[in-house]
Amino acid sequence: MAYLETAVEIAREAGALLAHHFERRVAFELKGDFDLVTVADRASEKLIVERLRAHFPSHGIMAEEGGGHESPSEYRWFVDPLDGTTNFAHTFPMFNVTLGLEKAGEIVAGVIYDPVRQEMFTAERGAGAYLNNRRIHVSGAQRLEDSLSSTGFPSRKRHQNVNIHFYHQMAMASHGVRRTGSAAIDLAYVASGRLDAFWEFGLKPWDMAAGTLLVTEAGGAVSDMHGAPHHVASSDTLLADNGTLHARVLTLFGEVFRGQFREPMPQIS
Repeated sequence: MAYLETAVEIAREAGALLAHHFERRVAFELKGDFDLVTVADRASEKLIVERLRAHFPSHGIMAEEGGGHESPSEYRWFVDPLDGTTNFAHTFPMFNVTLGLEKAGEIVAGVIYDPVRQEMFTAERGAGAYLNNRRIHVSGAQRLEDSLSSTGFPSRKRHQNVNIHFYHQMAMASHGVRRTGSAAIDLAYVASGRLDAFWEFGLKPWDMAAGTLLVTEAGGAVSDMHGAPHHVASSDTLLADNGTLHARVLTLFGEVFRGQFREPMPQIS
């Protein structure tokens, strides 16, 4: 599919641009009360949108910083020019470029590129998932107790976010829970077996379009946190895992949604 090949080229070019800015420790500004944005976000998005419009002028583009455009075409790109901006702004080396292509409401191709590690994760619907052109698969973890998962928290109103309850229960029921600060990387790591599961509330379509395709093409399962079908443009929650753990994680999540906690929250003495 020429779409994927072009997306890989664009992601690699945008990743090189980000790496250049990363080495220079660019300044950041606030987008709202807490969300960060840097000159690198804007420069990367400008590059990606220009390249996509040059190659696919009829396609729609939805980009995080607002540089996209609407189109009557059945094709639409979801673009995050810098996923992990807070990490990037603090020179924490965990960030990426991600592009996902939707056709008639279905994600058909996706790319996640980590320029620090030079890792290119790619997927096409029906053709598998790959890391640097080598086929990848989800983990073989059978038990929640043996799993390692990841999640994320919003940059604003963290103190009001209910995810701390899910975090605590999953951390106590497993080998642990990580927080990378990059949803796309988390999903790529589930697809490649480095993580067994990932969940989060309130993600945007550009955060998860490519990653959810990677997970399913690598043999994993994706749903919302209640077990209903997941749609990048309308679902408020996301659970992605190796498939074997899916029912077990949903059972635990169901308990938390009902206020039933396997492990009590610790008390400050």
